[in-house]
Amino acid sequence: MLIYEDGDSRSDIQLKDDGHSRYPPSTLSDSSGSRGEKELEKEKERYQVVVVGEGVLVSEADNAVREAKTKIRRALHAVTMQLARWGLEVNGIVPIPEDQRTDKRLYQFFFVWFSANANILTLSAGTVGPAYYSLGIRDSFYVILVVDLITCAFPAFFSTFGPKLGTRAMVQSRFSWGYYGAILPSLLNVLSMQGYLIVNTIIGGQTLAEVSGHLSATLGIVVIALISLAITFCGCKVLHWYQTLIWIPNIVAFVVMLAVGGKQIVQAPVASATPAPPAMLLSFGSSLAATVVSWSTLAPDYGVYHDSKASAWKIFSYAYLGFFVSSLPAHMLGAAFAAAAVSVPSWEAGFQDGNDVGGLVAAILVPTGGFGKFLLVLLSLTAPSAVAPTMYTVCTSFMTIHRALARIPRFLIAFVSTAVLIPLAIVGAAKFYTTFVDILALIGYWITPFCAIVMTEHFLFRRGSYSLAAYDVPNAWSNPAHPNLPRGFAAFCALAAAVALIVPCIQQEWFTGPIAARGNTGDLGMIIGFAVSVPVYAGARWVEIWWMRRRRLQKRRKDSEARGMREESGEGIGRGGMLP
Repeated sequence: MLIYEDGDSRSDIQLKDDGHSRYPPSTLSDSSGSRGEKELEKEKERYQVVVVGEGVLVSEADNAVREAKTKIRRALHAVTMQLARWGLEVNGIVPIPEDQRTDKRLYQFFFVWFSANANILTLSAGTVGPAYYSLGIRDSFYVILVVDLITCAFPAFFSTFGPKLGTRAMVQSRFSWGYYGAILPSLLNVLSMQGYLIVNTIIGGQTLAEVSGHLSATLGIVVIALISLAITFCGCKVLHWYQTLIWIPNIVAFVVMLAVGGKQIVQAPVASATPAPPAMLLSFGSSLAATVVSWSTLAPDYGVYHDSKASAWKIFSYAYLGFFVSSLPAHMLGAAFAAAAVSVPSWEAGFQDGNDVGGLVAAILVPTGGFGKFLLVLLSLTAPSAVAPTMYTVCTSFMTIHRALARIPRFLIAFVSTAVLIPLAIVGAAKFYTTFVDILALIGYWITPFCAIVMTEHFLFRRGSYSLAAYDVPNAWSNPAHPNLPRGFAAFCALAAAVALIVPCIQQEWFTGPIAARGNTGDLGMIIGFAVSVPVYAGARWVEIWWMRRRRLQKRRKDSEARGMREESGEGIGRGGMLP
């Protein structure tokens, strides 16, 4: 479905003929008379659109429920139309036209990512260094600074695709992976983001459970999941409004935690008892990098309605600051509190051997009494600032896997995601850090080759341009044979080469590759995956372009020969192919 800004449409539903719209591409352009007028009229009716309220447009071609014959589909259609009347987003994955990308509030790029990272979830990522890899405060801080400086640039860059192209992340991936090739990253993104949802919901649920002995982590997980579902249900507009404000209680809580627990942090040892081996530093850096880089497959989704004429550097700057200014302090606070917990018995008891971040936060806030309990409630109930954007992207990625799935309303996919999320989070809560590190590793191993492939395509083959000539999104995004879409050969070659070298470099509890085992190098999987994917994709893409050009030339030659033969046979009948 599409969302149009229509300031004059503020009351009842209006039908509007969109038969010649470029979104989505249709066969309506074939109006040469080869088909009857009735058939053309039917097809125009199919692509009717509905404008509701302040700019919500429902494209029936995208949702494909208007022609539904079953009771279920008619019911879904009725729900979709009601949501549109309320002004909620009912958009699918169809790219937003350039003349509808007009939102000039670019500061939202800062707040959406600042709020998504300035919370207890990002703080928990920082605790991995001391709690899981036994690093000291100083070593953890060094790793955090370097990793955040570099990796925040990745999702910030991907944020530019939303306003510039109007495409969701996985739809944009078709321009490097090909129409059918993009099915693989879309599927991987659904699985990865669903795993990330599990981790985030566990942390929020555990924190809420610390408020009272009558609450359990299970109940907290259910509450956080349902709040996130409600925000996702409402769509991108509500999500941006939520993200603009929700960071405030989190920052207040962080300042109070630092004021209350700062003395214990100062007294804690700065370095670990034994020097940290480079392998541990690298493994922690990889886990931390995965938490930041994984936002790359979400970032374009939250800018598809923003100003397409805005500077790409301006968009990048807002997004980068949003990531960096929130991630760095939260990661460092997490590392400092986790490292200090060893020397503070009450903190260590609350931390439960690193399996309860919410318990650690509650122990830190004990001196503040009732106000601390209030802050715990705020911290837990703001967890959807990271969960809701992730669930939103699970929906859009799922819809990109197949045309049939794109017809399912987004809110229905969100319900299914929540139903899967809750039981898995309840089971995974018992072993939080094992679950956390394993999920982050699996995300990182595929996400860095993905980023390398998309970035190489954009900068090397599309010359860093977002123009119509470079991408031709309106005509190419859903047309597998369009010349602007690659065939996917290069992307799969790069991924295969990356996987072949990632596996020997893995160092995790569940598997250690031969290179990591012999050289004690730490987990080099993410770095190797990115480094290998760039040259392999570039070389394979050149071959693919040469092959595609050769096929087009051969086709033109055959067509030319066929025309020549027809002309020769026509001359046998008469001069110029006419009867004498």
